[in-house]
Amino acid sequence: MEQFLQQLTNGLAVGSIYALIALGYTMVYGVLKLINFAHSELVTLGAYLGLTLLTSFALTDRMGPLLGILLLAVMVMGLIALVGAMLDRVAYRPLRQSPRLSAVVSALGASIFLQNTIMLIYGARFLNYPHDILPKMTIHMMGIDVPLVRILILFVSLVMMGGLFFFIQKTRIGTAIRAAAIDQGAAKLMGIDVNRVVLLVFLVGPALGGAAGLMLGLYYGQINFTMGWSYGLKAFTAAILGGIGNIPGAMLGGLLLGVIEAMGATYISFAWKDAIAFLVLILILIVRPTGLLGERVAEKV
Repeated sequence: MEQFLQQLTNGLAVGSIYALIALGYTMVYGVLKLINFAHSELVTLGAYLGLTLLTSFALTDRMGPLLGILLLAVMVMGLIALVGAMLDRVAYRPLRQSPRLSAVVSALGASIFLQNTIMLIYGARFLNYPHDILPKMTIHMMGIDVPLVRILILFVSLVMMGGLFFFIQKTRIGTAIRAAAIDQGAAKLMGIDVNRVVLLVFLVGPALGGAAGLMLGLYYGQINFTMGWSYGLKAFTAAILGGIGNIPGAMLGGLLLGVIEAMGATYISFAWKDAIAFLVLILILIVRPTGLLGERVAEKV
């Protein structure tokens, strides 16, 4: 039971990071019906910017570990949000009226460009986060000792996801985003500036991805310029698992995928953990083709 609870908390922490990344995919898809392949590289960029700002300004030494990391997260999220807005302006907005395949090719090109830019700036070697950022504390709960960093990542991720859900469901701007996701033409007739809605989506989604990249660096302690591919693929899988375009579905899919991976690695085989996760995805999609929380939508004629 102790091992089960340890892996459950580990899976929830990693799954919450997957969920944050998946939200970036699902928000863009919900409004533009576009898979933003460059989103995974924004996660990588967030991890590298976090390391750069952390070592350059010594935030944790000046302000303490928790307050320093909080300020670091705000800085990283703001910078990645700006990069996401630039990405929309340069790679996607000029193709808004073009066939959807053109935007997909542009997204792939942007992903390759960002990945190689990161490699040229930081190099191809692995980089390590300082190992003493957070105190090596554990909290005793449910009969086990859980590392502090695991609890912080899960808590902060849940707060971010809850804040996003409230923003989308309970605010006027969130209502505009949901209206644009349902029918952009009708949204324009109702006076909604769809371009501003899309810009907001490309600010919020990348900001969450940047925070996820920082969390990956803090949790695993090591980053490299190709990390976005693997974590982006898993997050995209989580978005499909929950129902692509569905924000609660992305949250649920990320958490579920993290737990499945952790349990599969512990009780079956670490080498097969990815295969187990994708097998579960296939089985769920056979039963629920639209994902766990996805809904069937009638095609517009």
